Amino acid sequence: MYRYDQYDHQMLADRVAQFRDQTQRYLAGQLSDAEFLPLRLQNGLYIQRLAPMLRIAIPYGMLSSRQMRKLAYIADHYDKGYGHLTTRQNIQFNWPHLEEVPDILEHLAEVEMHAIQTSGNCIRNTTTDQFAGVSADEITDARPYCEIIRQWSTFHPEFAYLPRKFKIAVCGTRQDQAATQVHDIGLYMVRNAAGELGFRVLVGGGLGRTPVIGSEIRSFLPEQHLLSYLDAILRVYNQEGRRDNKYKARIKILVRETGVEQFRDKVEAEWLTVKDGPMTLTQDEVERCRGFFHDPDYKDLPASSELLKRALGGDVMFAAWHDQNVSAHKRPGYAIVTICAKKTGYAPGDLDAAQMQFIADLADQYSFGEMRITHTQNVVLADVEQDKLYDLWQALKTHDLQADNLGLLSDMICCPGGDFCALANAKSIPIAESIQRRFSHAELREIGKLSLNISGCMNACGHHHVGNIGILGVDKKGEEFYQVSLGGSASNDTALGKIVGPAFSQDEIPDVIEKIVSVYKQQRSGGEEFVETFNRIGLDPFKAALYGDKSNSRAPRQA
Repeated sequence: MYRYDQYDHQMLADRVAQFRDQTQRYLAGQLSDAEFLPLRLQNGLYIQRLAPMLRIAIPYGMLSSRQMRKLAYIADHYDKGYGHLTTRQNIQFNWPHLEEVPDILEHLAEVEMHAIQTSGNCIRNTTTDQFAGVSADEITDARPYCEIIRQWSTFHPEFAYLPRKFKIAVCGTRQDQAATQVHDIGLYMVRNAAGELGFRVLVGGGLGRTPVIGSEIRSFLPEQHLLSYLDAILRVYNQEGRRDNKYKARIKILVRETGVEQFRDKVEAEWLTVKDGPMTLTQDEVERCRGFFHDPDYKDLPASSELLKRALGGDVMFAAWHDQNVSAHKRPGYAIVTICAKKTGYAPGDLDAAQMQFIADLADQYSFGEMRITHTQNVVLADVEQDKLYDLWQALKTHDLQADNLGLLSDMICCPGGDFCALANAKSIPIAESIQRRFSHAELREIGKLSLNISGCMNACGHHHVGNIGILGVDKKGEEFYQVSLGGSASNDTALGKIVGPAFSQDEIPDVIEKIVSVYKQQRSGGEEFVETFNRIGLDPFKAALYGDKSNSRAPRQA
């Protein structure tokens, strides 16, 4: 992973000192709320329903064990003992005291971490596939390019005050696990007919109040032009994006109102003014950044482990976990392990301080001291020897991290919702738990792969639009209700879910999900996954199960 140089360290030290002074002046009454607002947002600090919330950047989801231990320390000493993993591969603390936030930032700087550009109208944390660099189906490792984008975008003077927040995802694997098509800019690593590396560029994706799948504006962008082309896109957006209405300020609105072809023409014209200039990536610069992501000291291991075979044959619970949570590695004798932070009874995506410390220990023992945060709010140990998988699984049980539900219904994306967020219309966490408790482990495995995403408001931090089943919290005359959509997908076949009809009360939701699952099980053909069945049979069978004879009279509506 990237290691800071002296300039990085000095930049962080200066930023911490600056924010400490700003915070002290605010607490002394020398800065108004309006004056302090942009200053705190530039340092990842929000004011939520009950307390401040601090969002900490984890670039492209990569963490060292030392950094995870520091997060555990912060959770223990400055929060209520836990943190929340986010869909941007970051972590949030929901209970820091305002006067202590500069101290937290100083602790973060000690381990090359910060909260810069995790909020505000700027380029946010660039995300990528959690298996980058180790996937067996990888085109190329996307992490060096994420790092190049990070260095280009951090403190970029021209893009510090964009019309709205801006998100970029880079995917270098054939199976997209980064929700690339619903980002402001989505980049797919591709090779042209000559075998040269480049990018397929999508623009104008995003969720929230107006969900949109990104549109392709370039099928192949040569590698060396990455930054100049991104710069051209951002310049067009910065100049023409709306600032008078935040609900119409995202680039997806600009692309839609301009038209994809005309927007592409504007970008291409702007690009000609910067192409082949100082932003052109040299091969030396690409190799410099690649050098931070070299392979660890892998052993020469056989492709198949006899020890693993015996363990799989002798322990059915281990075999079930292995089947769900272990993925193929590019290197013979190694495996990718996903630790699913979605055990029933725990808020999805939450890790307590003891678990953070423990995962750091596991990373040191089993995975070269590194781990990754996924956009689905789980943790990956990317380089585990197959011979050690059984020992790792047994260790996970000691800290309630052995859940073998990765990719199943209970492995849901869930925002903090009304329990914490001041923007939320309804709670998310109790809904998640009520659904988890409805289905037994055997039922989950029978249902198979199925994504369920929950958002507490239209901002869609839980990515409900692209869940196979999506749940959106809405306010209905002061009461919390939940709108359900079906057929979404965040993978290669990205799709936006369709609303089934009027919203349901909190007490109804477990029954609603059970009825949806029942229709799927009755209607699926062969090994069809949920989206395949949905695309074949459509909404009507699900509406009939949910609304009965009233399904035709209760017309779908946006809540």
